Amino acid sequence: MAVEKGGAVEKIGAVNKPMAINKPCPAIFITGTDTGVGKTLVAAALARHFSSQGLNVGVMKPIETGVADRSGLGADATLLQWAANSEDDAELISPYRFSQPVAPCQAADSAKEQIDADKICKAFQELRQGKDIVLVEGAGGLMVPIRGGYVMADLARQLELPLLVISHPRLGTLNHTLLTTFAARAMDLELSGYIINQMPENPDAAEKEAPHLLSSLASADLLGVLPEVTGSDQEKVKLLAEKIDGLPAYQWLLNGLGLQP
Repeated sequence: MAVEKGGAVEKIGAVNKPMAINKPCPAIFITGTDTGVGKTLVAAALARHFSSQGLNVGVMKPIETGVADRSGLGADATLLQWAANSEDDAELISPYRFSQPVAPCQAADSAKEQIDADKICKAFQELRQGKDIVLVEGAGGLMVPIRGGYVMADLARQLELPLLVISHPRLGTLNHTLLTTFAARAMDLELSGYIINQMPENPDAAEKEAPHLLSSLASADLLGVLPEVTGSDQEKVKLLAEKIDGLPAYQWLLNGLGLQP
């Protein structure tokens, strides 16, 4: 794989790393089709995979709710930071952290605060400096409200990032995934593709057919199917990261993430 920036590249392991950055590095906005699809685990697995390839990976969880100690990062942002081996400041990784485990708009209201998207964009641009790739994980799905009239999809658009959608193979995924891709297209958001996560070792009929049906119906590329894994969150991330470059559509995944072949 070659990452071209300024015409010069440096080979590091299986990845050609840029020697100089003359334009913004590739970045992507990771969203989910539903609660509990393992969006954070997949984002962290991607971060760990590319970090292990020698890339300087930036990670961002712009808004995290359910953070017990707001003076530090929440569980999701902490996992992303660990996976990317990041030393970036907490205020850049997660500009908004709220204690209530509810939608961002509700959590902000409870804290008597208002989320400023411009603050998130500024943090993102600062975080992006010197990176080879940045993974931004949204909170929930595209229609999760951030403040009055402004939803997660609007943040992705304001950041000018393509979407990577994380789905699941269980009953209901056809509706959830198609609605998500349809909404993205309707809102003029670029879709890099989607990943089906949590495929059981012994899938039932619905789970077994989900990848085929979605690939024939969704207006986006199926970039891979990841297995259901067990263990602690860090153990799960390690297991998933080991599967990334073995995906049949790995090259498509690189293209979707903006890492050109």
